[in-house]
Amino acid sequence: MYARWGKRTLDILLSVFILVLLGIPMLILALLVKLDSKGPVIFKQERIGKDGRVFHIYKFRSMCVGAEKTGSGVYSGKGDARVTRVGRFLRASSADELPQVINILRGDMSFIGPRPPLTYHPWPYEEYTEEQKRMFSVRPGITGWAQINGRKAVEWNHRIELNNWYVDNLSFGLDFRIFFNTFYKVFKNADNENVGATVVTATTPEEETVTK
Repeated sequence: MYARWGKRTLDILLSVFILVLLGIPMLILALLVKLDSKGPVIFKQERIGKDGRVFHIYKFRSMCVGAEKTGSGVYSGKGDARVTRVGRFLRASSADELPQVINILRGDMSFIGPRPPLTYHPWPYEEYTEEQKRMFSVRPGITGWAQINGRKAVEWNHRIELNNWYVDNLSFGLDFRIFFNTFYKVFKNADNENVGATVVTATTPEEETVTK
């Protein structure tokens, strides 16, 4: 019952509450992003969602325009010069994720669920195994089981295993646990830097930051 109806109801109520409560702070952050560097306030990126459907995820822009096509592309390490001054704060506090409450209202995402991968990283949707695709049976989330169990330090194959474990054990109690553990992780800024390969292959670049 919770997975079918309760989770979506809570998502809608909580996202409306956040928009009302944080509407003015979000407008201030938007203004700071605009004043800090040239380009749009909102960064849009294609991600894979429930049942393999592609959608645009929204974030406050934290890098200079065209960052994915310069330097190391979608890969970035600590001290990346492409990250703006305001962007460093946004990333450290995870405030860049706040616009995703719109994704939640639209039904693209949930507060809790597997983080939605890029359409091409770690693999295109067609290249996931049937077992791996089970993580797409629920709406992707702003935070999830993999995020409180290693976040960016988790290699993708293991991350998918954690996502599938979440799908198999989805409940209100588990979502409650993930929700409050996320605040602890954000407060400590734990596991918020890439420290190794995100996919274990011989040719994979070292780190992923833009995809988060």
